[in-house]
This record gives sequence, structure tokens and C-alpha cells, in this order.
Amino acid sequence: MSFSSSKPTILVTRKLPSQAQQRLESLSDKVIIKQHNSVNSISRQELLNSVKDIDGLICLLSDKIDEELLQAAGPRLKVVSTVSVGYDHVDIAAVKAHGVKLGYTPDVLTDATADTTVLLALMASRRAKTALDVVRSGKGGGFSLSTGLGTQFTDKTLGIVGFGRIGCATAERLMPFGFNRVLYTASRAHEDRAKPFNAEHVSFETLLSSSDLVCVCCPLNDQTKGMFNTDAFALMKPGCILVNTARGAIVNQDDLLDALNRGLLAHAALDVTVPEPIPCDHPLVVHPSCTILPHIGSATEETRNAMGNLAIDNALAGVFGEPLKSEVQL
Repeated sequence: MSFSSSKPTILVTRKLPSQAQQRLESLSDKVIIKQHNSVNSISRQELLNSVKDIDGLICLLSDKIDEELLQAAGPRLKVVSTVSVGYDHVDIAAVKAHGVKLGYTPDVLTDATADTTVLLALMASRRAKTALDVVRSGKGGGFSLSTGLGTQFTDKTLGIVGFGRIGCATAERLMPFGFNRVLYTASRAHEDRAKPFNAEHVSFETLLSSSDLVCVCCPLNDQTKGMFNTDAFALMKPGCILVNTARGAIVNQDDLLDALNRGLLAHAALDVTVPEPIPCDHPLVVHPSCTILPHIGSATEETRNAMGNLAIDNALAGVFGEPLKSEVQL
């Protein structure tokens, strides 16, 4: 990669994982780095104040990239590089109108997110939240033959909402637990992806009414926002478990709470919520039939550093006018 003598400026809105951060700090001979060097998100006002006259932006899901920000940045901005596979925080039309490239980090977080989906599925099926509460309270009576019983996945039906990389990786990991049928819903059939699992492409309604475990692995968009609502929960098979490691807004949380209180599903296990972080006194947080993790789907050393490095690669390529390694086609 060739670099001109005039150094471009890249703004980074968060401290990166250790290895990626070290690499970022080594780039001073090539670019000027401005950074909100904190593990906490940058405030909106600080972000707007910091983007003026930058050439590249490395951002996170918590950073809203819209017309206001693009106007504040000015005409030098060439690339927005998000440290995520999703980009629902980006106004695609505005970015395209300003001629700014958009980089993202697909593929590198597939395994970690699928692992977390399995973790939540097992926690939900074996009632891990209740079991941990028993240990913490000191009120457990020890081994019991009849209390605290969960369920197994043997001879059950698995439903995957969204059959992309993460959906397929989730199915691959869950099959050894004994599922005898795999259903998926997607915008179109994926015969090649489905073949290893003998998975069936079905309607959303059929998946809900037939599945014992439903894993949400789809992107957030106008079609999926709020798709798990009162009507969807009413269709779910009694005793079903819902796992969401995609985006919080795909699930209507008020409707989920009502469904749990009415016993329409056995358990919900969420890695993503609205908002994030979710308040510690939120009814879903304290509900015995809901397990919530703080968006750790990709939170491994290997994956987060890979995400950070790919975001750096995209930003560098963008500011120097070269093809991005992973670019969203606008």
C-alpha cells in the first residue's frame, strides 16, 4: 500500500481491543489518529465536534452515522468503517449521497456469535438462571429428583430465523444436541446451505408453530424490526425457547414480557436489547424466565481483535483511495 506525504486523519470513537489498539498506535507515520480512548461510548456532541475535517471514521454500533454527522464532518470524509457486521446505525442513503464508502466486519465474528447463541440456548433449556439464583441465595436443598428440571433438545425441532453465516454456524453447532428437524426462514431458499442439515425453508408462521427452539440470526431492517410481537408469540409452540443474538429491536420487549407472563413460551434468552445496556431493574432482567447477557456475542479476544484489525484495514484503504477489504455495496 502506498501512502502520500500528506497524512490523512482518522477518528476512532472507542478504544480498540489490545492487539488492534497497538496496531492503531503504530500507524503514526502514515496517518493522524484522533481517538476517544475509552471503553465507554463517545457522546453525540463530542462525536459531532470531533468529526470536522477527518478523512476516515472508525465507529461502533452506538455511533449514529446520519446526515447531521456527515455535514459536520465535511467534504474530506472518504470512508466510514464500522466495527460490526451490522450497519443499521448508518443512514445508507446519506452516506451514498455524500460519496462516502462504508466498511464493515463480516465473517470474522461468525463463530463467536454462533457460540454465544448455543450458550444461551443451553442456559435457557437447563434453567441456568434459576439454578444460579439458588446457589447465590444459599437456599438450595442440594440434589433433587423433581425440582429445577430443564429440557433436552433430543428429537426436537430447531428453527433459525435468518440463514446466513451465523444462522448456518448456529445450526452446525446445535445439531449434535439431538435435533431431528431444522427449519429456517429467510428472504429466499438457500438449498446449498440447507443441505448439510436437511433444513427446510418454511414461512415465519410455520417456523414459530413448529419449533422447540427459535434462534434469531437475521439482520435488523424494516422487515425484521419488531417481527417478534404479540402475534408472533401467540403462534409459538408451547414450551418454546427464544434466543436472540442478532439485534434487540427485532423483538418487541413489551410484547415479550407479556408473553412470558402468560406462559406462551418457556424462556427467552437475549444477548441484545433495547436499550443497551438495559436497566438493571427492567422487568425482563428480573424475570425468572428471561436470561440476558450484555451483548457479548462477539466478545472473544480473537474475534474482537480481528474485527478491530479489519476495521483499520477498511479505514486505511478508504483514506488512501484503495478498495476496501469488506465494503458494503451502497
